[in-house]
Amino acid sequence: MSARPVPLWLTAGVVPLVNVAVAFLAAGVVVAIIGENPLEALSIMLRGALGSQYGLGYTLYYATSFTFTGLAVAVAFHAGQFNIGGEGQALMGGLGAALVALSLPFLPWPLLLPLCVLGAAAAGAAWVLIPAWLQAYRGSHIVITTIMFNFLAATLLVYLLVGPMKMAGSMAPETAKFAPGATLPLMNQMAAWFGVSLTRTPLNLSFLFAILAAVAVWVLIWRTRLGYAIRTVGANPDAAVYAGISPARVTVIALLISGALAGLMATNEILGVQGRLINEFTAGAGFVGIAVALMGRGHPFGIVLAALLFGVLYQGGAELAFDKPKITREMIIVIQGFVILFAGALEMMFADRIAALYGRVTGREVAA
Repeated sequence: MSARPVPLWLTAGVVPLVNVAVAFLAAGVVVAIIGENPLEALSIMLRGALGSQYGLGYTLYYATSFTFTGLAVAVAFHAGQFNIGGEGQALMGGLGAALVALSLPFLPWPLLLPLCVLGAAAAGAAWVLIPAWLQAYRGSHIVITTIMFNFLAATLLVYLLVGPMKMAGSMAPETAKFAPGATLPLMNQMAAWFGVSLTRTPLNLSFLFAILAAVAVWVLIWRTRLGYAIRTVGANPDAAVYAGISPARVTVIALLISGALAGLMATNEILGVQGRLINEFTAGAGFVGIAVALMGRGHPFGIVLAALLFGVLYQGGAELAFDKPKITREMIIVIQGFVILFAGALEMMFADRIAALYGRVTGREVAA
């Protein structure tokens, strides 16, 4: 009798939960070593991230950025590519949104705001075009070229913000404020339209954009012909050629979609919070997206959950560092590193054991 596959709820639910639990256990050991109570630290972290409207708003705000960048990495993964340039593409997304907002301030908001969002997506996609073409048609390694383009994007943004795009009369590296029609409403403002009172936080309309983007990626990858071509190229380029699919063309398209998703991250920070273009607004979200995509196993639903976990770590970590001075921001990064290690790099460490345990409990032979 052939072995049955491991149930999806086990691989997509139990295994990640065990990995996260082990990561927190390892982090707890570190917290105990420096003389703090791990359970108290965990309680402060969860309460700070989820225990109030204020904390939850910040958690979802961080998760919004990570969802965009995680989806960007995942789409490239499905095409067999490792787009490590989400940071630079997000920076260029902010530049694209700013150029539209500052060039067309006279437009009414129903026109200006969608154009700003499209500008962010288009600029992110444009920034990955050259690495994508080099990868598809010249065999250049996408990791190397996208890393280089991260540095180029950061340098270009600094040049523009201290030079041509700098706000007159200001010493700060930032542009002038956008017209009100170019900014996204905060969630508490939208809730007020329906008579609901919410605490003011940076959470804004781009949170809904991120959820829609996750649904759109799911439809694209698993319900469209292009998605089938992307998955085929990622699984076996030779088989894709045999099926009449051009791996080079599909690679370029997948990376353009990936860059557009990374560019949309800028809507959360630039259009939703700042209302102007500032330097280093991504704060590493492009790199966190890699861990989010790995932890979410490239599935949009998993990516949203992983982004939420990292949102908890960011917001809860800030509260923990405030309440427990011995647990510094660097310690919070160590805890995040444990989550990335066990839920990403070592994600399959316990999978075989869990599958074997499931087989013994159910009396079924399963294929790990």
